[in-house]
Amino acid sequence: MRASSLLAPLALAFALGPAVTARAEEAPPAVHLDVRRATLPNGLRVVLSVSPTSGAVAVALRIDVGSRNELRGQAGFAHLVERMLRGDRQDASGETSRDGTTLVLLAPREDPSRALSLQASRLKPLEASTGDLDASRRAIEGEFGAEERDLAGERLDGLVYQGYWPYEHEALGSKRDVEAAQLDGVRAFHDAFYGPNDAILVLVGDFDPEAALVRIRAAFSDARPVTPPKLETGTLPEQAAPREDVVEDAHARAAALLFGWAIPPAGTPEHDALEIAAHLLTDGDGSRLRTALVRGRAIAADATAWTHDRLGPDVFELRATASGKETIASLDAAITDAILHLAKSPPAIDEVARTRRQIAARFLLDLQSNEGRATELAAIEASRGDASLVNAELDRYLAVSSEDVSRAVAKYLAPNRRSRVEVKPSPNEAKVDAKRAPKQP
Repeated sequence: MRASSLLAPLALAFALGPAVTARAEEAPPAVHLDVRRATLPNGLRVVLSVSPTSGAVAVALRIDVGSRNELRGQAGFAHLVERMLRGDRQDASGETSRDGTTLVLLAPREDPSRALSLQASRLKPLEASTGDLDASRRAIEGEFGAEERDLAGERLDGLVYQGYWPYEHEALGSKRDVEAAQLDGVRAFHDAFYGPNDAILVLVGDFDPEAALVRIRAAFSDARPVTPPKLETGTLPEQAAPREDVVEDAHARAAALLFGWAIPPAGTPEHDALEIAAHLLTDGDGSRLRTALVRGRAIAADATAWTHDRLGPDVFELRATASGKETIASLDAAITDAILHLAKSPPAIDEVARTRRQIAARFLLDLQSNEGRATELAAIEASRGDASLVNAELDRYLAVSSEDVSRAVAKYLAPNRRSRVEVKPSPNEAKVDAKRAPKQP
């Protein structure tokens, strides 16, 4: 879209549609975000979303590089570069995933120039010393041993993505590869991917869009395009038999089960159906597994299911923390039965309508803060090529029928495609403590 589109009128409104029981009568929640897009001559994609809020302006930079871009021997380089770009100042919140790196700054609405300058510096040659590399490496080494590290979740991903290198290894990386990283190699990794034509800049808040675009051009105009290596992801091998493992976690005080299934990428119709299935099973006290296992038989302290929304093959993950009332085998059997029942019997229309409202409420909640909205817009621009599609994001779920949900569950959450990790607490931690149970998302 040409920069002249920034003259479009502003609009911002959120509204939840009425609670109804029939899909044909359901009105989708109204999402009307002001979204303007422009592309600089060097390829930087710019997304501006103006809202009359009192908070600081969020300035988010997303680079299309994550752990999926790492070669063998480079596991952790994307995360390492992110830490180096943030430096000792830690001036931005940052996240490295398998699919991308996002850095977010908050700036005064009167003049975000300093924030823009800092973000632009990430896309220019990496000015770092061996000391900077060592400092970032030490910070990451602390993450490897952190109490909040999700060891069981990492092992589950390894099982689900077995034989598929782009997603098989964690974004945190390999401790061995991070320790062996040299400054020249890290610089080469940065030089290959961190350019304006491989990035998206998002501004959200109360600001003048025309003035912001002028400042953006001034800050980013001398950033030079890069030629990223072609991403050869290959194909995720089809899983023919169940996979299992056991993880002993010194920080867990309750036994737990983690299940994972490979599913289609985010944004596809079958993925939408499986998102609804996740909500049906565990979202809220009225969900199926919480009703049966937590409130009913009380064999689980909690149960949660979700999708990871990855750009490549995704994961449907389900976690349940044991209450200690019955065995892990009983918990496994109850969860398996619930999934098989959903695969065979389409859910009632009003049950699906309830889950749609839950999905809508959470989506709108994620958009309330400037920082959350900037991150979401950057993700949609990266995955679907147009951040303005945020306004139609919830419409997709209206196209999902009860039968679609059952078909997707039967096809993708089949027993032979399941990976399972059992979490065993340390022997001296026999007491069940829900606060210290394996993390829920």
